[in-house]
Amino acid sequence: MQPIISVKDLCKTYSSGFEALKSINLEVRKGEIFALLGPNGAGKTTLIGAICGIVNPTSGQVSVAGHDIKTDYRAARSMIGLVPQELTTNAFETVRADVSFSRGLFGKPANPALIEKILKDLSLWDKRDAKIITLSGGMKRRHMIAKALSHEPDILFLDEPTAGVDVELRRDMWNLVRQMRETGVTIILTTHYIEEAEEMADRIGVINKGEIVLVENKAELMRNLGKKQLTLLLQTPLESIPQALSAYQLELADGGSELVFTYDSRGERTGITALLADLGKAGIRFKDLQTSQSSLEDIFVNLVSDRT
Repeated sequence: MQPIISVKDLCKTYSSGFEALKSINLEVRKGEIFALLGPNGAGKTTLIGAICGIVNPTSGQVSVAGHDIKTDYRAARSMIGLVPQELTTNAFETVRADVSFSRGLFGKPANPALIEKILKDLSLWDKRDAKIITLSGGMKRRHMIAKALSHEPDILFLDEPTAGVDVELRRDMWNLVRQMRETGVTIILTTHYIEEAEEMADRIGVINKGEIVLVENKAELMRNLGKKQLTLLLQTPLESIPQALSAYQLELADGGSELVFTYDSRGERTGITALLADLGKAGIRFKDLQTSQSSLEDIFVNLVSDRT
């Protein structure tokens, strides 16, 4: 399938010499939810800005549905809706008027019914005649999303869309994202709430220090990099792990009252049966056990820390 966004060898170096992006290569598929994760300063916002034609790259190429963002800017940009991380609004305009004006900026004819639907979907209809300056931070965030949706884009960028919004607003926002995906809209989001990416995304990209660390299907990423742990709650705490058990690379936790075994669940043998037998031989008894699997947050932290 032809990607709806194609980024090739994209670099951005500022006049200070700082390399914000280093030879980025990325493809985003039509109709997917793509989550871009990375620590502060990793290059997420710069990359989004370059794709949207806001940031001028030093070198490289970006195309949107075959339209080059430089040479065919108007066609490429008309397909994109952008919700920036920073709230920038026409403070003294009303919500409905400002959203309608945003639609007109893209040359779209007036469509009051569509604007009404967008405002209702974002729980802004009751605020339609309120001046933007009177809105709460969460409502201003919703207003920015409404503006981005006003010209019916094929691609929606959400840069930290739930920063500063409460749980209810966040839930409504993600319901809207799911509805949009069902209509074929491609969604690219950055977020610090990694659990949101874990729940929402089809694919995950990790960027660190201006470089793409990996791009992977979420399920495949969790399967390949996620680890499982068996935690044994001991009847009698241990001061140290017996040498006879060194092959298992066990760890003591909770003051020696827990023994933790990390294993690969994909292998033919996990080693758990042999471990339990060897524990018995060593005279180590346990009263309970539990298993857990690495979350996307664990994987993300490990990926980034491995490259610092």
